[in-house]
Amino acid sequence: MILADAGCRVTLWARRPEIAEAVNTTRANPDYFPGVTLPDGISATTDAAEAARDAEFTVLSVPSQTLRENLAVWKDLLAPGTVLVSLMKGVELGTAKRMSEVIEEVAGVGPDRVAVLSGPNLAREIVDRQPAASVVACRDEAVARRLQTACRTPYFRPYTNTDVVGCELGGAVKNVIALAVGIADGMGLGDNTKASLMTRGLAETARLGQAMGADPQTFAGLAGMGDLIATCSSPLSRNHTFGTNLGRGMTVEETIAVTSQTAEGVKSCRSVLDLARRYGVDMPLTETVVGIVHEGLPPLVAVQDLMARSAKPEHH
Repeated sequence: MILADAGCRVTLWARRPEIAEAVNTTRANPDYFPGVTLPDGISATTDAAEAARDAEFTVLSVPSQTLRENLAVWKDLLAPGTVLVSLMKGVELGTAKRMSEVIEEVAGVGPDRVAVLSGPNLAREIVDRQPAASVVACRDEAVARRLQTACRTPYFRPYTNTDVVGCELGGAVKNVIALAVGIADGMGLGDNTKASLMTRGLAETARLGQAMGADPQTFAGLAGMGDLIATCSSPLSRNHTFGTNLGRGMTVEETIAVTSQTAEGVKSCRSVLDLARRYGVDMPLTETVVGIVHEGLPPLVAVQDLMARSAKPEHH
């Protein structure tokens, strides 16, 4: 919708024929955003080759753990020279690779042809065309500026950045912290607790980012603090909602059963912890979320364990 509102011609690939048909005939996606009228510049197809043909930008928006499998099917269909844009905020299980790294590896392209978009962009508010800002990052600044032009509208303001590592880490780790904040919400804990979790979560993200060569300023910006605040504070956030259900006493299986869209932090928390251990970075909140989500650690015990950690200076 943003790209079409910015004047681009957009072809959307859909898995299900009924979604493509609805977009083309009713100008709406009834399963996800009923009542939202899509611009005329969007058409939909179930033919991936048709969607990819002559695309200046190929925007990838699938669950992060399915990217490798999907892109392996699509890579030979991509238009020559197309820039691959990742909207995914996750880290691959097993490899602990960021999404841009998976794209480069599977599609066989250089970093100058891979961009990421990250920021406080809750979809429900975006489709209502409420003012929002984001970051488009690419190692090649000229490519980032091209993408910035392609998705700038009166309600959506993109900023450029060349720190792909920092932008991706900000987007991935904030989902893990949003689970923690949601759990605190579900337990009935207050704003002091949630503010502490967000702040210390940002510190964890910045420590990991520094170890991986990211620019520390990125984490104070839209792809860092901005995305963290939105995801941890809003009931529109899937990760926050998932955590809230856990904090209220639901099991992981029960929560998955009532969750209609992907909460990336549920799987990526393990990959983020793998990255932390690989780089020797202390990430106690991430470790706690993994314990609750994957190892059966009761939330109340997790809170007590965090509060009992040894006293430390705020900055390492």
